[in-house]
Amino acid sequence: MRIVVTGREGQVVRSLVERGKGGAFEIVPLGRPDLDLAGSGDAMVSAIESARPDIVVSAAAYTQVDKAEHDRELAYAINEVGPRTIAQAAHRLGVPLIHLSTDYVFDGNKHSPYVETDVTGPTSVYGESKLAGEQAVLAQHENSAVLRTAWVYSPFGANFVKTMLRLARDRDEVEVVADQRGNPSSALDIADGILVVAANMVGDDNSDQRGIFHMTSNGEASWAEFAEAIFEASAEVGGPAVRVKHIRTADYPTAARRPPNSRLDSGKLFRIHGVRLPNWRASTKDVVERVVRMTDQES
Repeated sequence: MRIVVTGREGQVVRSLVERGKGGAFEIVPLGRPDLDLAGSGDAMVSAIESARPDIVVSAAAYTQVDKAEHDRELAYAINEVGPRTIAQAAHRLGVPLIHLSTDYVFDGNKHSPYVETDVTGPTSVYGESKLAGEQAVLAQHENSAVLRTAWVYSPFGANFVKTMLRLARDRDEVEVVADQRGNPSSALDIADGILVVAANMVGDDNSDQRGIFHMTSNGEASWAEFAEAIFEASAEVGGPAVRVKHIRTADYPTAARRPPNSRLDSGKLFRIHGVRLPNWRASTKDVVERVVRMTDQES
């Protein structure tokens, strides 16, 4: 199966390339200069058509949450207009589309995990643009599945795990927000789930397999608890580990408001697609070990 995925350097894209090696999937990353989400729509369509996909995964996005507050036009160009064009290309080709979205489409005020039918209410430009992208994709191409993820980390790119390990190398304590809760999700696990969903959609035109799904790892944590688990895993393999000071969101002001509750219920994904991502703690240990090992090799 030939899977064309937008982007080249994103965490999920690189995880898909790794997970797809040597199997039944041919992963074809498609990014700049061949495909620019903020560029010409005709060029995007042409690039996707030339790649001859069996299914398209729309993974590339504008993800600089705080910068988006002052860069609204570009955030919408990449997160709404770009996915709409990708959906149009998939529709023209008659192939399924998987589009990645985010927990930031919710305001975070619910006291339990969000399900797919809950009312959205983003509180940031990033969340608004990602919600607009979801809506654009589903309006353009009914043969689409939107997968909302959250708190993504991996051995690749910039993410919370790598930031914590970097900070721990030159200090004795880090301050981490403790009043936001979510589902830390490994991009490697997300990639595994995407491959299952892709195979399901290519092999079956069941409408139940289309629409919106939540895809996060099992289990929940605050950012502070996540950081503590990172340092515990790091210490086990000889990596850096420091104390975590729990602070409030109010003590760490940011341009964009983060949802206090980012927990997503992924039960629908398991019922329909048979996908259940592993517990975040086990996946965190695996990723931390890889990052520590890579850092040691580079130093």
